[in-house]
Amino acid sequence: MQDEHISSAFDRDLETVQAMIMKMGGMVEEAILNAALSLETGDEELAEQVRAGDKAIDALEEQIDQATARIIALRAPTAIDLRVILTVMKIASNLERIGDYAKNMAKRTTVLAQMTPINGAAASLRRMARETERMLRDALDAYIQRDDKLALEVIARDHDVDQMYNALFREFLTFMMEDPRNITPCMHLHFIAKNVERMGDHVTNIAEQVVYLVTGAVPEDSRPKSDTTSVDPEASQVE
Repeated sequence: MQDEHISSAFDRDLETVQAMIMKMGGMVEEAILNAALSLETGDEELAEQVRAGDKAIDALEEQIDQATARIIALRAPTAIDLRVILTVMKIASNLERIGDYAKNMAKRTTVLAQMTPINGAAASLRRMARETERMLRDALDAYIQRDDKLALEVIARDHDVDQMYNALFREFLTFMMEDPRNITPCMHLHFIAKNVERMGDHVTNIAEQVVYLVTGAVPEDSRPKSDTTSVDPEASQVE
């Protein structure tokens, strides 16, 4: 009877934490889309909302960390249950990082609004961000549904985001060579593109955690990176 009580309490605690994860995921999805929209439209007020909203994302991650630590301390989870808790913690960490990258994107809106626009760049970045947001939505759905096949599809789609990044990188180089006045805005735009590419990597991390949760093993093959620009993947520092 006591074991049933402990199991029931664990299930309630886990449901609470999973609800927090989905709330955090929704906030991050909105941050991605709004950061990209503010860039394309030059909406500095929307960009400021993204920057301010990052504090709420950070606070929610801290709440999730505290809740998972409490579960481990009080519920003595089994090996399988512990795997669920560790997955939650890693998903929250990756979501927080994605939120930071969205905030960094929003910080560039004000700067770029004062510069000559680079034709088509903002729209291309928004398409790239939208694909990353869709990947994140599917990765979170895969977690809730315990769907490792959907998670593997998300992992494969990171290749598309990398290809978008590579195409933008080449475009920015062309613009900079054509006119030195394009160098500064293109450097800012490249920073944003790299941030979105890194978002895709963190979404992929979430999907890999789902595969591990469902199957007990990480995906066998390391995902191939299609970033051919030789830029350090940690070059876009999260502020």
